[in-house]
Amino acid sequence: MQTSLSKKLSHIYLSVVPLVTAILGFGVGHISYTIYLPVWIINVCLMITAAWVLGLNVVRNADAEKRELALGAFFLIVPWILVSIFFGFGPPPSTATEWTATDVEQQVRYSILVLAGIFIVFGFAVVRDKLKKKGEHFYSQLGFVAILIFIPLFIINMIFWGYFLTAAFNILAASGSEKMPEWYKPVRALFSMISVVEVALTYLATAAFAVSLNLAGLFNKIPARIYVAVSVLAFVIVLLSTCCPEPFVTAGYAVSIPAIPFIMPYFIGVNLLRRSGN
Repeated sequence: MQTSLSKKLSHIYLSVVPLVTAILGFGVGHISYTIYLPVWIINVCLMITAAWVLGLNVVRNADAEKRELALGAFFLIVPWILVSIFFGFGPPPSTATEWTATDVEQQVRYSILVLAGIFIVFGFAVVRDKLKKKGEHFYSQLGFVAILIFIPLFIINMIFWGYFLTAAFNILAASGSEKMPEWYKPVRALFSMISVVEVALTYLATAAFAVSLNLAGLFNKIPARIYVAVSVLAFVIVLLSTCCPEPFVTAGYAVSIPAIPFIMPYFIGVNLLRRSGN
């Protein structure tokens, strides 16, 4: 049996990964793959080990209910195991030339995000099944419907950024021009609105699942209320950013960065994993 100290250290490690990734990704910027790739591989191993110690180990010998809950929780953690590599990618380039210089990394970035979104759906699907068995149907159903609407919009949006824009920027760079064609602005406006919808749905789904987890007895009131409050606040900010001036525009951009809406589901997964291991 794992010691209490090892579980606490595992919980702390998993809890700080998103923060450290964001600080390094935005604070340091792009670094060589010869540095970030080995560090990321080590981090993946450490995160999987921490998840195993925290509660994933119950898949070996626990009853079916705990085993399924642990797997669902782990699926919600996987997205940030994947996107933790972004600490070395830095933010997306701001010009066509810079984008073209790192075109492979940009395609990898958005491919990882697509995979992360799929794991979010897997995780919430398993959690929803456990919630239904515990008698909570309404909020878990509401949250899962929001996730089912979210995922095709998210995949389309990530493919646009990772592949359509990469091809467009390569054409611009080859022509020696930095000026985007006239069609780019309306297309960009279209995908900006798609982003608003899918991000808002993610926060709405997270809030609904937090309520459901509390009603089903899997979360205490205080953490559930924190998840709901943060998710609802982000949801409101995203909507206000479409029609209000600063600081809502910047705040809306911050909470809409593709991996950011996955932070709350990630922490839901961490806490559910800890619960499954008790």
